[in-house]
Amino acid sequence: MLEHDKPVTRAWVLHPELKSDHSRRAPVPALAEAVALAAALPDLDVVGAEIVRLPKLHAGKLFGKGKIAELKDRLTAADVELVLVDGPVTPVQQRNLEKDWGVKLLDRTGLILEIFSDRARTSEGVLQVEMAALSYQRTRLVRAWTHLERQRGGLGFVGGPGETQIEADRRAIDDQLVRLRRQLEKVGKTRALHRASRAKVPFPIVALVGYTNAGKSTLFNMLTGADVLAKDMLFATLDPTMRKITLPTGDEVIMSDTVGFISDLPTELVAAFRATLEEVLDADLILHIRDISHDQTEEQARDVMAILQKLGVAENAPLIEVWNKVDLLQGEAYESRVNQAARTEDLFAVSALNGEGMAALLAAIPEKLKDPRAEQVLTLTFAEGRKRAWLFEAGIVTDDQQTEDGYRMTVLWTALQQERFNRL
Repeated sequence: MLEHDKPVTRAWVLHPELKSDHSRRAPVPALAEAVALAAALPDLDVVGAEIVRLPKLHAGKLFGKGKIAELKDRLTAADVELVLVDGPVTPVQQRNLEKDWGVKLLDRTGLILEIFSDRARTSEGVLQVEMAALSYQRTRLVRAWTHLERQRGGLGFVGGPGETQIEADRRAIDDQLVRLRRQLEKVGKTRALHRASRAKVPFPIVALVGYTNAGKSTLFNMLTGADVLAKDMLFATLDPTMRKITLPTGDEVIMSDTVGFISDLPTELVAAFRATLEEVLDADLILHIRDISHDQTEEQARDVMAILQKLGVAENAPLIEVWNKVDLLQGEAYESRVNQAARTEDLFAVSALNGEGMAALLAAIPEKLKDPRAEQVLTLTFAEGRKRAWLFEAGIVTDDQQTEDGYRMTVLWTALQQERFNRL
């Protein structure tokens, strides 16, 4: 069945706001993001969304009796089939609310898993999604695990056959997890080979990272001429895409587009998608793409940097911050951002849509890749001709002398180039 032929599910989004919890994001933009998440699924029609302020969380049903009854009236009147709760919902709360309201219910993790499933394209991406989904499913005890065998088009939480809430067979799920882990190990070995072969290519890797929907894929397409899905929706890209490009300076680099980050992404999902961020771990330079027109751009930037720090790359690879979507700013806001970027080192204001500011950014990339470099003397045998050729291709040899046993070479290289050379 084609995507546009799928039956559309009428959905309602709820953002629970605890009065006592001041650590969470502001409720209005948080609800807007939750609605955007829902809109990322083609077979959902969001017919309503609201913030539900709570004095406290109720263990059994999340909301109090009065609020549950009030919401039921609204959901029934709007003919809602699915409720999306922007936050964690326990299996007990889910079962009780579904029974009271007569609808299906997904929490934030379940919704993100649906989107991941819908977007994953590479074999590794699909396996990672299925493993994360099965681990999540195992705690629910209210869904049929067999839905998860499908490779694409959703995980069976939304729409599709067999929606009866049956207790999952844990042994069957565990067997399936073991099978998936084995498959993933094979794919991981293949990916490791790909990474090793990339190490032989002396071109630096430039990774685009940023909050989901910041415009990374649009920027990637503009730079590389690639046809990566670039839509105004959250999680449009899930699998990393890599392309070699020649910069206006003549320097060649490998550009890598990556999955968008998001706040409150459950830990198990970060772990499941660590593989899609492997290119970031290998990067010589990180471009942090920000949607500078977004009301929550500062919070989004903090979330991205927090994830980079968890991955351990924020301190290692040099970073350029790119303020994208300046074309959406007007008047003083536009002037302020552009002027601030012009005055600040490693900061560029651009529009991936109309090309504004791109020339300055492209000129800065090779400059940033040049430092810091350290000089080192290497001794290579005659048998290590491939390593010697790699050093010359990388353009980092400052002196080369033949000896009785091989070559004495002086190189000026970055720490990442040295690491890549050591993997040869």
